[in-house]
Amino acid sequence: MLYALPMLIALVIDAGLGWPDRLYRRLGHPVVWIGALIGQLDRHWNRDRASAARRRAAGIATALLTIAATVTLAAAVQALLPPGWPGVILTGVLAWPLVAARSLDDHVARVARPLATGDLEGARAAVSMIVGRDPAHLDTPATARAAIESLAENASDGVVAPLFWGLLFGLPGIAGYKAVNTLDSMIGHRTPRHEAFGWAAARIDDVANLIPARMTALLFALAGPAPRRAFATARRDARLHRSPNAGWPEAAMAGSLGIRLSGPRVYGDSRAEEPWVNAAGADPDSAGIGRALGLYRRALTGLALMLALLAAI
Repeated sequence: MLYALPMLIALVIDAGLGWPDRLYRRLGHPVVWIGALIGQLDRHWNRDRASAARRRAAGIATALLTIAATVTLAAAVQALLPPGWPGVILTGVLAWPLVAARSLDDHVARVARPLATGDLEGARAAVSMIVGRDPAHLDTPATARAAIESLAENASDGVVAPLFWGLLFGLPGIAGYKAVNTLDSMIGHRTPRHEAFGWAAARIDDVANLIPARMTALLFALAGPAPRRAFATARRDARLHRSPNAGWPEAAMAGSLGIRLSGPRVYGDSRAEEPWVNAAGADPDSAGIGRALGLYRRALTGLALMLALLAAI
C-alpha cells in the first residue's frame, strides 16, 4: 500500500479546491489532453467505409495506444520524483486533477437548488450537463433520479476507481485508469459509429471498474442509515442495470435512501424501458438529492479514513 498517503493527499486537495477555473484556463486538464488524443485517433482510424472487423481492430489499437501512452508518461514523471516526503507530496499533488470528488458534488448540487424552488427548467438545464438523456422529458422525480444516478455512478468512476488504481500503482495507475474511463466515455457507445470501434474501450472499462464499483456500493451501504437494506438492494437489483458495474453503487444508494432509481427514460428519439432499481422505494425530489449528497460526502469521508489507516500501517 505504498501509495495510500499520496492518494489521500489527492482526495483532500480535490475535496477542498476542486480544479479551479484559473488552473483550467492556464494549464488545461489531463483528461482533456487524453481526450484530444482519443479524438484524433477516432477521426483518423475509425473509417465509415471500413468493415466492422477492421473498425474493431482499429478500436483495439486506439485503446491500447492511449492507455500505453498515458501510463508511460505517468511512469516517467513518477520516476523523476524525489524520494521521501517530497516525492510523496508531489505524487499526491500530481494525482489531484485525476480525482473528481468536488466537481461531482458541485454539479449535482446545481440540480438540487433550482428544483427546490420549483424551477424545473433550471434543474433540467443543470442535469443535462451530467447525463445523456433528453431533459425535456424529465419531470421533477425523473430529474432528481437522473442527478442521483449520476452521483452514484460517478462516485465510482470519478473518485473511488481512480484512487483504487492509484493506491495500487501510483501515478501510472491513476492516470491509466483515467485513460480507460475517458476512452469509454468518448467511444464506448453502442452507436453506428462506435459499436465496433468502441468495443475494446467498453470491455476494458468494465474490467477496470469491477472492484471499484462494488467498493463504492460498500461505502454507500456503510455510510447510510440502513446498511442491511442497502446491501440487500445491491445484491438483488444491481444485475438489473444495463451496466455490469454501475448497478452496484446505484442500487446501494437507492436502498440506503429508500428511493427508486433507473426506470424508463428517453435518449434522443428513442425510449429505453429500463427496469426500476428498488422499485418499491419512493420517488426522490430536491430533498432526496440533498440526502444523496450527504450520503456521498459521508462515503468519501469513510474512504479518506481508510486511506489514512492504510498509510499509517
